[in-house]
Amino acid sequence: MTTLPPPAADLSADEARRIALRAQGFLGAPDRRGGVRGVLRHLGAVQLDTISVLARSHELIPYARLGAVGRRSVEDAYWTEGHSFEYWSHAACILPVEEWPHFAFRRRAYRARPHWSHDLPDSAYDTVIKQLRAEGPLTATELGGAKNGGEWWDWSASKVAVERALMYGEVVCTERRSWKRVYDLAERAIPDDLLHTELDDAECLRRLVRLAGRSLGIGTRADIADYHRLKGEQFDAVVADSGLVPVTVDGWSKPAWADPEALATVPRGRHRTTLLSPFDSLIWERTRTERIFGFTHRLEAYVPKPKRVYGYFAMPLLAGGKLLGRVDPAREGTTLVARHVSLDTPKAVAPMAQALREAAEWVGCEAVRIERVDRPELRAGLLAELT
Repeated sequence: MTTLPPPAADLSADEARRIALRAQGFLGAPDRRGGVRGVLRHLGAVQLDTISVLARSHELIPYARLGAVGRRSVEDAYWTEGHSFEYWSHAACILPVEEWPHFAFRRRAYRARPHWSHDLPDSAYDTVIKQLRAEGPLTATELGGAKNGGEWWDWSASKVAVERALMYGEVVCTERRSWKRVYDLAERAIPDDLLHTELDDAECLRRLVRLAGRSLGIGTRADIADYHRLKGEQFDAVVADSGLVPVTVDGWSKPAWADPEALATVPRGRHRTTLLSPFDSLIWERTRTERIFGFTHRLEAYVPKPKRVYGYFAMPLLAGGKLLGRVDPAREGTTLVARHVSLDTPKAVAPMAQALREAAEWVGCEAVRIERVDRPELRAGLLAELT
């Protein structure tokens, strides 16, 4: 068992919560000058997902922190001028281009342990590389077709080849076009100084642990490792050299580490009131969310409908630095429909109304309709706040 050095600080649960909120961009004045790109650099990873209810999750992330950012400008901020790339981090994520060297360990692992179950003709890989060199950037369809014509998982040889090249790092996803990945050669898409920075596995892991700790502010071994989907033993191997410092948190049963800069000043400022994507990095790790906020969060989109408790895409309500409820939204024309509103306390009524109004305006809806409220006695107050 690893012997930890003495803790750098003894923190209350409330102090830890506020450190986490500030680190994730929900406490204090938002960095509007940095904009969407600033949010991406600050978080280090923004998760992508196919589900679109109010908007896609990667749009909801900057909205939650900055307010009503133009949706077209969000896409432009991510994908223009080579500021980012897509790769496997916490999941499929948009990553700042500066992080390209940090994932060399993963690219090497994919090369050493191919996990593909598809058979790939010998010439397919080279053909895709040659086509990208001559014609890229291209989607899988433009490379010769994404599918063989069967079920959705029945990828064509060109799709298998380009995805393999993506894993290996010879190809980069430089944007999403109509939700299709756009592929280009890494030698063309990644700046030379980053492309040719070769870090060994230990240095990759050290940097990712440091960055995850900074983005979280404070966390346990599992919290920090989960941020970029590292293994616990990978965290253990580098945490002592990561720059993170051990801390204790009242009520936390496991050791924790913090970003020393997060400990240097007391978190102060205005709390955001907003709806969170279920894929927001503030609530990625379910156990962490329960520990910090006393709030159980579970995405139910993949749960059979009869077994759902809160709804298909229930979005937690953040207000006053706490998670106070959820809403399962939908859109019908220019109406935002709150299909199921869950309020943990009467104090959540006004913030929920505010969050619904602001979200509706952001996506171009002119009205909000409330369907089910799980505490019927709060329905009238919610409707009154919305008028």
